[in-house]
Amino acid sequence: MITAGLALAVFSVITGVAQMFVITLGPGNVDLSLPANIGLASAVAMKVMNGSDQMIAAGLMAALSAGIGIGLANYGLIRLLRIPPIIATLSASFIIQSAGISYGRGLQIKPPPAFAEFTSVQLAGVPLLAIGTAVFTVGVGILLHQTIYGRSVLAIGQNSRAAWFSGIAVERIRCATYVISGALGGISGALLAGYFRGSSLEIGDEYLLASIAVVVIGGTSVSGGKANVPGLWGAALFLVLLLTMLNTFGVSAGIRFLVTGLVIIGVIIAAGGYKPAG
Repeated sequence: MITAGLALAVFSVITGVAQMFVITLGPGNVDLSLPANIGLASAVAMKVMNGSDQMIAAGLMAALSAGIGIGLANYGLIRLLRIPPIIATLSASFIIQSAGISYGRGLQIKPPPAFAEFTSVQLAGVPLLAIGTAVFTVGVGILLHQTIYGRSVLAIGQNSRAAWFSGIAVERIRCATYVISGALGGISGALLAGYFRGSSLEIGDEYLLASIAVVVIGGTSVSGGKANVPGLWGAALFLVLLLTMLNTFGVSAGIRFLVTGLVIIGVIIAAGGYKPAG
């Protein structure tokens, strides 16, 4: 049970990190293209790998490149067309889904044996992916709090105008952040395809709400400027436990989404992110 929970929590943590970077930039910043990104990247990775162990690296690079391209496109829509991120990334998701349908329709390619084994192998009862993701999140914490880039993200989230006056290249940091989110979405797509033994355009659908949920529940401020990397793990494991319990009782998908949404709202209110009018 614990092993399965850790394995499933890994993907929520990775997508949560992607969403956390974007949300930390400040109010209105969110990446709604993540599910479509994951679905397309899963198809790209499996098609490039084509079931061959020798093509694993190439497939991962292809998925990463697709994600980076999506991140750049998202930022381009936001910057060049001057439209809010929530609208830009939602619009991009429809375009990505169309590309995914054209590229991955009817794709029935299993992952290479070595890659499939990598996504499910355990060390002393702990999934290797979980260990790798734990190390990755430590690196993310260092990146956010000990580097110029990370401190710039936090500063922009606290006050973008003040960050600009202090000499921070605000737009470059924003561009890099959306690229990081896209790249992590691409890698998630490849890993999910390996874990579930095949690609699917719907493979990332549940991670739209889940990625936002782990960020909010984990203690990252929805108003920007504050990120909590360790909190992502606690939130991801909590969600896995909650959804597992709901599944045990035979609760429908719609009710599961409703409960998750209510949990997010409750956490925001409890954290003081919402104040009634008047």
